[in-house]
Amino acid sequence: MPLDHRSLPEHGGAGDSSVLTAYGVFQGMRASAQAEWGDPTLHGRTVGVAGVGKVGRYLVDHLLEDGAEVVVTDVREESVRRITDRFPQVRVARDTAELIRTEGLDIYAPCALGGALDDETVPALTARIVCGAANNQLAHPGVEKDLADRRILYAPDYVVNAGGVIQVADELHGFDFDRCKAKASKIFDTTLAIFARAKDDGIPPAAAADRIAEQRIAEARRR
Repeated sequence: MPLDHRSLPEHGGAGDSSVLTAYGVFQGMRASAQAEWGDPTLHGRTVGVAGVGKVGRYLVDHLLEDGAEVVVTDVREESVRRITDRFPQVRVARDTAELIRTEGLDIYAPCALGGALDDETVPALTARIVCGAANNQLAHPGVEKDLADRRILYAPDYVVNAGGVIQVADELHGFDFDRCKAKASKIFDTTLAIFARAKDDGIPPAAAADRIAEQRIAEARRR
């Protein structure tokens, strides 16, 4: 999420929202692991991160700290080099097409452009989970069903990447990082609730997230 001047520290804002965005995606990924494998840890899992700019870079930090094996790709060589200079154990894929076909990939994290999940990408995915920071990951309506048909668990993007929005909203009350981080931690529970609703209603998680959002909006209007 781009910051306007009001979000800068010198104007009383919190500064870069990438830190909490990445933290929220990490919580969504933990929830996805819990739903898929019964354990929220990413230890020993292989995660492919497409796009290691600001958010992706911080996400890699969380993943490695949790014991995941990480494969990255980015159109900018300097972004990849910044990661591998710090973490030589991180593997590098030539491009996204190679990344999504990586043998043994458990989780795919699109963290760059939107439309990352399309008619070519979904059939080629080897991962069991998709959870990333990019906005508008579904290229068109129907992709969410294609993912579900392949038994690929999709964590809705606007849910797991909400950490930055949480930060900006908190600035209205005087920014407090610990308070924001505590709120972003709840992305874990929210993501699990969406998966549970999807299972109960027999619909993809993206549709379940929309239903929950629509209900909350309707409830807010009645107040």
